[in-house]
Amino acid sequence: MSGRIVIIRHGDDPPDDRVYTYCHENGFTPDVRKPFKGEPIGYLAEDVVGSVVHGGPFNVFETDKHPFLLDEHRWIETCMANDVPLLGICQGGQSIAHVLDVYVGPRDGEPHEFGYYALHPTDAGKSVLPDSLHVVQAHFHEFEVPRGGELLAYSNAFPQQAFRYGQSTYAFQFHAEVTVEGFRRWQRDFSFYYGNPGVQTKEEQNRLMMEHDQRQASWFYGFLENLFSPNDR
Repeated sequence: MSGRIVIIRHGDDPPDDRVYTYCHENGFTPDVRKPFKGEPIGYLAEDVVGSVVHGGPFNVFETDKHPFLLDEHRWIETCMANDVPLLGICQGGQSIAHVLDVYVGPRDGEPHEFGYYALHPTDAGKSVLPDSLHVVQAHFHEFEVPRGGELLAYSNAFPQQAFRYGQSTYAFQFHAEVTVEGFRRWQRDFSFYYGNPGVQTKEEQNRLMMEHDQRQASWFYGFLENLFSPNDR
């Protein structure tokens, strides 16, 4: 394989997540861009074969406060208009929903998910997620499913966890890209989550991590393969 996968990030974590690993292990160039630091995303060149917009701390509707989000939203629109395979994760998925003009924000009562939670497929989602699966979560905002989109998955607390729009745009609220090492950093860096409604204790997170991380990784690498290399298996 060859070509660039444009990866939009919203922090300075080490590039040890599964998106980055997938690119290196499958011959793609991970082209990391950080618009929040003033880096331009660039234009959609012929060698761009896909894009991933990662999560982050920014509210996607606060474009006046964070004008770089406008560039990200334009990039999302460009990818969708040109059928470029696109995955939005957490904030990235919320940006896709925002671009498609549906609600993004907290649920009533502000329930949270921080830890490893069961994800369940809808009937439409069984082609993507055949069975229930525990995945990493770190959020209290949600997105609605846009008109023309397909709801793919839900959790017990959040009824919209993933949707597909068209054939090659996916929005995930969850973080299957996060490794054990990455989540241990989050336990330290996102300690402010603990104590909020719905948040697992650190002990429960550690137990579920050991039980479910390997299966989460296997599923997510397969998903990326189907998204970015559907004709090469």
